Amino acid sequence: MRRVECRLDMSALLHNLSQVRRYRPGQPVLAMVKADAYGHGLVAVARHLRDQVDALGVACLDEAMMLREGGVHQPIVLMEGLFSRPELEQARRLGLDLVVHQSCQLEWLQQASAGRSFDVWLKVNTGMHRLGFQPEQVIGVYEALRALPHVRKICLMTHLATADQPGDIACLQQVDLFKKLGTMLEVEESSCSICNSAAIIGWPEVGGAWVRPGLMLYGASPLVGRSASELGLRPVMSFKARVVAVQKIQKGDPVGYGGLWVAQSDQMIAVVGAGYGDGYPRTAGPDTPVAIAGRRFRLAGRVSMDMLAVDIGQDASIQPGEDVELWGGQIAIDEVAQASGTLSYELMCKLTSRVARHYVY
Repeated sequence: MRRVECRLDMSALLHNLSQVRRYRPGQPVLAMVKADAYGHGLVAVARHLRDQVDALGVACLDEAMMLREGGVHQPIVLMEGLFSRPELEQARRLGLDLVVHQSCQLEWLQQASAGRSFDVWLKVNTGMHRLGFQPEQVIGVYEALRALPHVRKICLMTHLATADQPGDIACLQQVDLFKKLGTMLEVEESSCSICNSAAIIGWPEVGGAWVRPGLMLYGASPLVGRSASELGLRPVMSFKARVVAVQKIQKGDPVGYGGLWVAQSDQMIAVVGAGYGDGYPRTAGPDTPVAIAGRRFRLAGRVSMDMLAVDIGQDASIQPGEDVELWGGQIAIDEVAQASGTLSYELMCKLTSRVARHYVY
């Protein structure tokens, strides 16, 4: 059988959560499990975290429904809020908390009938310019929410655009604006949230009680120029395949589509049974590392749909059937992402359905 698999180390997930608590002791944790838990499996990850965190963050109602149907009763926050008025009653039935970031969402709450109360996260645009009320709107929206009998609690939140770059002036400006708004509204710090993974680690001076770890939970680095291992994080995901063939080639032989990679000497290449049809990035360049039988090598030629070639030089010990790690404990996913001109977030999320998932507890 063609063996392409993704192994998910759930002990590493809990280790990374312990690192969140090391960086931010005593602060409540809203763990991001949106986008299928960054490709790690929404329900499986949420079940493993449910007794360890204070709340779970999803992007939309469909994800929240999957969690409730999967037996997850932890508080769940809809990070993008409601997309239509009818969703409000569904969210109420499922016992969800709502992010409110635009006027129509406020209006739907104002029009809601009596029933279960909501905890609401009021999102402020402090400089990301993606979602959130403008600073001058916040006081009015906050007062409108406070006036609703079915709004139980209001937390103030924002999102930092450049937290992955410690010391960035734009990030400092966002933090300063958020703090000023919190002071004006007399919101206690226990009801504020500002720190994503990058800010949890890279901005220890930034307050806000609730932290929102995402990428760091899954063992990749959220900071520019800092490796995951340096930050005390362990990869949860290992993407693995096998060598399907070993070819002898001569100096000057091109390898792969377009013939862009050319052998500089008589040598061998290992053909691995994985490609962009499995979610490996087609943009991966010749400097992209791969581990075969525990040893590091580099790609040779373009990645194909079902295969990729690896320059193994004169290593005659590599044989068909050898285990290959495309990323995981030996090959950091951040290395592959950098060599492919993308981010580890994207690599995690793009593994396809033909990659078998195996959870290790």
